[in-house]
Amino acid sequence: MAQTDTKVLTAHVPLPLAEKVEQLAQRLERSRGWIIKQALSAWIDQEEERDRLTREALADVDANAVIDHQAVQEWAESLGTENPLPVPR
Repeated sequence: MAQTDTKVLTAHVPLPLAEKVEQLAQRLERSRGWIIKQALSAWIDQEEERDRLTREALADVDANAVIDHQAVQEWAESLGTENPLPVPR
C-alpha cells in the first residue's frame, strides 16, 4: 500500500476529550492518531454536506422555489386537529 504524504497538526484538547480518545483507541486497538483522523474526516464530511445543502437552499431562494412561511405555520398549527391541512408545496 502506498503511503500518502502527511502533515502533523497540533491541537490542545480538554483532558476529558483526550481521555475519551485514549479509551477508544484502546478499545478498538487502534492508535490515537487513527481515532483522530476518523473523527476529523467525519466532521469535515459533515461540514461539506452542510455547505452543499446551504448552497442548494440559497439557489432555491434565488429561483423563488420556496414555501411561504405563513403556509407552513398554518399547516403546522393544523397538525393534531380534526382537519389537518395538506403539506404545503
